[in-house]
Amino acid sequence: MKADTINTIGVIGAGQMGSGIVCVAAVSGFTVILYDLTEALALKGVTYINGVLSKDVAKGKITQDEKQRIMERVRATCRFHELADADFVVEAATENQDIKLTIFKDLDTICRPQVICATNTSSIPIGRIAAATKRPDKVIGMHFMNPVPVMKLVEIIRALPTSQETFDVTWELSLKLGKTPAEAHDYPGFISNRILMPMINEAIYSLYEGVGTRESIDTVMKLGMNHPMGPLALADLIGLDTCLAIMETLYDGFKDSKYRPCPLLRRYVESGWLGRKTGKGFYDYT
Repeated sequence: MKADTINTIGVIGAGQMGSGIVCVAAVSGFTVILYDLTEALALKGVTYINGVLSKDVAKGKITQDEKQRIMERVRATCRFHELADADFVVEAATENQDIKLTIFKDLDTICRPQVICATNTSSIPIGRIAAATKRPDKVIGMHFMNPVPVMKLVEIIRALPTSQETFDVTWELSLKLGKTPAEAHDYPGFISNRILMPMINEAIYSLYEGVGTRESIDTVMKLGMNHPMGPLALADLIGLDTCLAIMETLYDGFKDSKYRPCPLLRRYVESGWLGRKTGKGFYDYT
């Protein structure tokens, strides 16, 4: 299989990550099948994509006609079997291992044998997901950054069973999507979240222990370390539930106390304060 034989990409999950991946793929000329559990969820993803493209029209990056052609390449569905038409599939469902394993087992039953199945997981071991399928050599991690239409990086993670062909095709596809791929090996958190999440967790500990206010912590990291966004605001953007899930994966994978999730992070998640997507996290977005 070669990347130039890929015409249709299937994306599972119409949340911000999945919809962002669909948007980038459609802009890059691919036909895209966007799947979610219900029609309403799938159409919500289409609305997100329309909004991103409308901003590009307003900025003069694309014309209204170009936007229309891009939108025509997106097919939203709540029927899982339609993913059988895909030449390459990217799973971007919620960061829950059981859900992802079920999805990959189901993909095995409908996807053609040569189809590569990639996961956008932030931290779950790729080998564990691959082992749930009958095509472990064709399973790979393809970790996009948020927001997908803006961020250039795609972290490519190969598990032990991942074939060289699968890796090469995924790398080339990333380039076709206008992204810059970087290779990581299959350890908890890969490269990005093994470094990023402990920093965010430590920022939460700093707030928890009264070292500084949320504004002070974020200001220090923005102006002192030249980060574009403070770690607490970034946690709100990512989703505090996702941050907690990744920290728990790191803690479980390494059994090292430096990865222990901050109790304040857990309290926020248990209270339903998940960040921007719920209107409240470390900051109030209502």
